[in-house]
Amino acid sequence: MQLNARIPSGPIEQLWDETRFNMKLVNPANKRRHSLIVVGSGLAGGSAAASLGELGYNVKCFCFQDSPRRAHSIAAQGGINAAKNYQNDGDSVYRLFYDTVKGGDFRAREANVYRLAQISVHIIDQCVAQGVPFAREYGGTLTNRSFGGAQVSRTFYARGQTGQQLLLGAYQALERQVQAGTVAMYPRTEMLDLIVIDGHARGIVTRNLVTGEIDTHLADAVILGTGGYGNVFYLSTNAKGSNVTASWRAHKRGALFANPCFTQIHPTCIPVSGDYQSKLTLMSESLRNDGRIWVPKKKGDKRPPNQIPEEDRDYYLERRYPSFGNLVPRDVASRNAKYVCDEGRGVGETGLGVYLDFADAIRRLGRKAIEERYGNLFDMYQRITGEDPYEVPMRIYPAIHYTMGGLWVDYHLMSSIPGLFVIGEANFSDHGANRLGASALMQGLSDGYFIVPYTVGDYLATNKLEKVNESHSEVRNAVACVQQMTQKLLAINGKRTVDSFHRQLGKIVWDYCGMSRTAEGLQTAIDQIRELREEYWHNVRVPGSGDDFNQSLEKAGRVADFFELAELMCVDALERNESCGGHFREEYQTPDGEAQRDDEHYSYVAAWDYRGYGNREELVKEPLEFEYVHPSQRSYK
Repeated sequence: MQLNARIPSGPIEQLWDETRFNMKLVNPANKRRHSLIVVGSGLAGGSAAASLGELGYNVKCFCFQDSPRRAHSIAAQGGINAAKNYQNDGDSVYRLFYDTVKGGDFRAREANVYRLAQISVHIIDQCVAQGVPFAREYGGTLTNRSFGGAQVSRTFYARGQTGQQLLLGAYQALERQVQAGTVAMYPRTEMLDLIVIDGHARGIVTRNLVTGEIDTHLADAVILGTGGYGNVFYLSTNAKGSNVTASWRAHKRGALFANPCFTQIHPTCIPVSGDYQSKLTLMSESLRNDGRIWVPKKKGDKRPPNQIPEEDRDYYLERRYPSFGNLVPRDVASRNAKYVCDEGRGVGETGLGVYLDFADAIRRLGRKAIEERYGNLFDMYQRITGEDPYEVPMRIYPAIHYTMGGLWVDYHLMSSIPGLFVIGEANFSDHGANRLGASALMQGLSDGYFIVPYTVGDYLATNKLEKVNESHSEVRNAVACVQQMTQKLLAINGKRTVDSFHRQLGKIVWDYCGMSRTAEGLQTAIDQIRELREEYWHNVRVPGSGDDFNQSLEKAGRVADFFELAELMCVDALERNESCGGHFREEYQTPDGEAQRDDEHYSYVAAWDYRGYGNREELVKEPLEFEYVHPSQRSYK
């Protein structure tokens, strides 16, 4: 298979403008004749559905939550990047582009990243117009703060709840179109298969999570904005319902899955406290603006943090990376936390934690200023841990947070299946091997508000699509596949719960395909995943029926997909004999422990083609070319 990314030629500053000009248009009267499906109602899906409805298309929008307001986008805390340069500190579209390519360790397409940086400035205008309450200076002007991997302040924020406020903006735009009749919402409805007719995506098969009813929905194009796959690890900062099923079922219908081993470990999360936990809690990266990260210099020093004097503390990020200090990118901060804990200098009962200390900031700025910036985050931490971060340092440790991999898309955000568009975290396109903080919200809104409304129109204008109905053989086949899998899961009647399998799978993936990987460990993981998957299909117990509300059945289908994805992640990591960004192979590192890329052999997007259950997927490579930001060894020192 040959991949055509459809990257236009010419100066990078002009690519998106020229692409939009050369696109075919659908005139307003004809838009009403086209129907579109948007799966997902978070920042990417919600903004896309609202924008497409505003343009006049007939849109169906699906979410498995009871309301779009419960999409996981709501959990984003720290902010959203934009190259506005309001601080007059040297920022620009080009600098945001450069920082993002470098932060992704030179494993992203330049054209996509530059477009993202260009559009970033329009996102802020859009959201301000919607009434999003971004933080402001005393005089009323919008303010910014810094995030990892940048030496400028370009992050706009709404205290520690930026995702919630942005989602409310997208939600009100979406509900406006629901009221206008251009968008029909389908809450508590999960996509279980993609309908492909004559090589084009033409609809989806869904299950009503309340009644159990299986239904089909047909359209001229399908847009997936269903988020990432971090919950394959079981313990992550993702909402418990977040899953890979929509993307994975599309993958099994022919959509290539790109760079699945590129997963992000967030350095500032509340550490695991026991086996009873079902998820982890993020503490915003914005805290690294004012918090200082340290551990004791001596191994096994169990004194309370306030009793450890300055001379016995190691501010290891400030020591190792004086230029960026505590604001190094997430992959760098996470690996260094692991190093000091592996040395026996970790804090807390488990020894898997480091301190994030605000004492200096409180002395410098006053408690009131810290409360205004981070009050809700401090309150959340205190409720969970019982410790007051105004009085004692926070304890943090890295955890799974985001996935840079996802379904492969071209410059138009269309997958390898014509008519299937993939936006937001569900695609692979903009972040390479490591996403910089505050860039997820930027990408989701860029894709939904400003890119896919253009590219979907071009697809509709350039493809003559025949009318199809539910009697088509491919529609009946997709429904039969969904029903067959449902019946198979219910019929096993084994002895173990879905959650017990998911927890065991997650531990395998975390231990062998987490913060660091080795060839031996990855092969061990592949063998263990296959063995556990075999047991799953013979010993899982799914009570209840498929004709009613059944959360065990929901989870069973999602975990079945996680098993297949987990194996592909490990295969992808084993295939990539280098270290880059969040993919750290212990065999490939510099003398001082940094990621060592192999640009000669691995400067490509690894896109995987599904070859049937139990068969090794075929690797298809999209070479990456760098004309503007030339690959070099990343240095934040």
